Amino acid sequence: MIAGANVATVIVMLLIGYSDRLYPADHPMLSTVGLTFPIFLLLNMIFLVFWVLFKWKMIWIPVMGYLLAYVPINIYIPINVSKDVPDGAIKIISYNICAYGGNYKYDDAFGKFLSYLAEQKPDIICLQEDVDAKHKISYEEYAKQGFTYNDTLVICKKATSFNAVGIHTRFPILKRERIDYPSESNGSAAWWLNVEGDTIIIVNNHFESCHLNKSDRRQYKQILKGEVPRDSVRAESEVLLIKLAEANAKRCGQIDAVLRYVEEHSQYPIVVCGDFNDNPISYSRHRMADRLKDAFVKTGRGLGLSYNQKAFSFRIDHLFCSETIEPYNCEIDAEMDASDHNPLICWLKIMPKR
Repeated sequence: MIAGANVATVIVMLLIGYSDRLYPADHPMLSTVGLTFPIFLLLNMIFLVFWVLFKWKMIWIPVMGYLLAYVPINIYIPINVSKDVPDGAIKIISYNICAYGGNYKYDDAFGKFLSYLAEQKPDIICLQEDVDAKHKISYEEYAKQGFTYNDTLVICKKATSFNAVGIHTRFPILKRERIDYPSESNGSAAWWLNVEGDTIIIVNNHFESCHLNKSDRRQYKQILKGEVPRDSVRAESEVLLIKLAEANAKRCGQIDAVLRYVEEHSQYPIVVCGDFNDNPISYSRHRMADRLKDAFVKTGRGLGLSYNQKAFSFRIDHLFCSETIEPYNCEIDAEMDASDHNPLICWLKIMPKR
């Protein structure tokens, strides 16, 4: 019976691990199962420990499961060796700054962020939930930090909500293009930069949010803690799943729109980064990685949890680059907590044209 349960766990783990091939618009509910992948990794580990302690000859079941799930495991928890960054590489930070709200920890979150930039010394900053110069914060403060070129695209401006994607860089901005797709409050934009004579395209994204309000998040945490009555768990869980599924269905079309833009401009080195609002085992990441290099999977280490709210910790911020760019030492900086996200940092080397 225990062996059968282990085999069943392995099968479910594999199905979930490769569920990122499902198109969310056709399978919205199933597209959410990638969130449960770490649970089945842990369950399989429990079986492995059990067999080692009580019947070691059966350890082939969990070991085989991990071998078969190598691809999704490497995506979820990559293990790479740090490399020396070559001369001429550029440093980029992608960060959902939460409109400089400070994550309810800092009164002067913008000051905290400027101090962070002075320490990190990046060449390019891509921000989601940025604010434009006319809204709150002047570009003059960025210029003092050496970011001479600044631009922000406002994608949503309502009485109850504001959203923008922005770029702050040491390199001249040649132009900006918005990538059109349906969304009320999210969006993507491409900035063309002159980097030491090379034209490089930076696509900054804030893909469809899951639109979980404070009540939804509170209910989810209560379900995890077992504080919700058993007869209410199913109903509450269905509400959360429906919201996640609806966001996934919208997001897949947005991902496809950005990829079409990438294909149309494939003669240029391209970086695609931002808040994907989707975990590593998802159509969003898989589809983008089919065309571009996933910098964190190729060069990062560990879980890389970029969304830092308790019970919602996932890697939902990603960075991809074209074959003409070599990424180095991609990481999520968990120490920088001035937002509900942690910044993603990566070094990029534009390779010589062949």
